Order: sequence, then C-alpha cells, then structure tokens
Amino acid sequence: MILWADKFNNYFHPEVAQAATEVLETLGFDVSVPREHLCCGRPLYDFGMLDQAKRYLRHVLKHLGPQIEAGIPVVVLEPSCASVLRDEMHNLFPNDDAATKLATNTSTFGAFLDKHTAELDLPRMTRKTLVQAHCHHKAIMKTKQDEALLKKMGADYELLNAGCCGMAGSFGFESDKYDVSLAIAEHGLLPRIREAADSTAIVADGFSCREQVAQLTDRHALHTAELVNMAMQRSMPHSGNPEEPVVRKRNNELRRSRHRAAAVLGIAAAVAFTLPFLWRRIRS
Repeated sequence: MILWADKFNNYFHPEVAQAATEVLETLGFDVSVPREHLCCGRPLYDFGMLDQAKRYLRHVLKHLGPQIEAGIPVVVLEPSCASVLRDEMHNLFPNDDAATKLATNTSTFGAFLDKHTAELDLPRMTRKTLVQAHCHHKAIMKTKQDEALLKKMGADYELLNAGCCGMAGSFGFESDKYDVSLAIAEHGLLPRIREAADSTAIVADGFSCREQVAQLTDRHALHTAELVNMAMQRSMPHSGNPEEPVVRKRNNELRRSRHRAAAVLGIAAAVAFTLPFLWRRIRS
C-alpha cells in the first residue's frame, strides 16, 4: 500500500506519519511512501487556482500511474488531502480511468484498517476518547468506518457533534478572521475539550483541528494513527494526559531541530566572516 506523504504530516507533524508507518508495518503491510514531490494542491482550491491544482493532480496521476493501474490502495492521513483524491480529483477528471481508480482506492487511515480488521490482530484501547472529525472527513468520506475501528478496539469513544473547529485551513490564522474562528471553536469544540477529564484521549485526524485544540486549550489532540500505535506499544500513560508521551517526543525533536539549525547558521556565519580574509591572503 501507498502512504500518502501530505505536506502537513511530512513537514509539521512527521511523528504522525511515523506512527502510521509503524502500525501498518507491524500489522504486516508493505508500506511505500512516494519519494517524488507530490501534492494534492488543497490550498489552491480554496483560493480558486483550479488550473494550478489540475497541474498538480496530473503530476500525481502520471507519477503513480503504474500503482494506480495495479489497484494498490492509498492511505491518506490528512482528511483534506483524502477528500481531494476522493472528490475533486474525480470531478476535475471525470473521464480519466486513473483518476476514478485512485478515488476508489483512497482511504483514510482508520477506514483502511477497518477494511482489514478480520485478518488483523488489533490492539485493545479502552480509554475514554473524544473524536473531532474534520469537516472534509464528515462531508466526503463519512466516519462510519473510522468509528467501526475504534469500536473493534474497545474504545469508549464519542464522536463530537461540535461542528467545525473554526481553523479551516489558513482561515483561523488570518487576522481579519481570527475572531470568527475563535467564536466557531467556542461554540462547541473547546468547551467539550475543557470539560474532558485529564485521562480522556482527544483524537482529531485533521491538522487544522489539532492545531486549534493546541492553540486554544492546554490539551493536544492525537491522530488515529498515534492512538493505535500507543495502544499497540502499550505506551499510553495509566494516569494523566494520554498525549503526554507524544507531545514530549515532539518537543524534543523540535529542540534538536533548532539546535541543528543554529549550528548550521553558526558555521555559515563563520565561513562568511572568514572568506574575505582568506580571499585577500590568496590574492596577495
């Protein structure tokens, strides 16, 4: 199967893609991640740049042509990207057989595992869990299969009826829309998060939803892949916030990245400082 390396989880939260890979490989799947620069072009649709979006998708169809023809399933971690391959892709190329096959064979992480639960040894996860479904997830893919996975794992889960998280891609980051974004989040999502017990797991597959929770509460939402991986490794804390190990690992990685970046900048500055002197010595 192909694990789609979307830009959110490739560049901002690689730990989600790492968790998904660990789960899929542990369950016996042969995971392939495209090395080519592939993007569904999701932000382009939001700003009406359909011609550019079609170019991105043509590149996807060309690069994944053999795998699409072979019917290899594609697992997408970010719901907004999955909705492109399931919906916009087919609408932009209605007569393209490859586009139709790709749409048919694209699944969210939870839905893909649910399709194969009969032959999988899934871990148990009995923790109380609140699930915030991404708007594209609810509108395009629906959540029945993802919910079925949690049921089969034994999770005491609740699919929140809180509506949109309010972030909606870049919407919540724009200064003139911030107050609207905050009001939407406070309408249903944030009060439920704040009311939740510390031991309750918060799950949100959408990058926007996780970001909104992290920005506006003292909790951090997990992706389904992280939840399953923690249950599989039995690494979820018995008390306290379930996300604590993931957040700690993420923060450690960020610190290491900053130290590496600072070291590179320091070397570059040193080279830039000494080059003029070296050049003068060479010329003399």
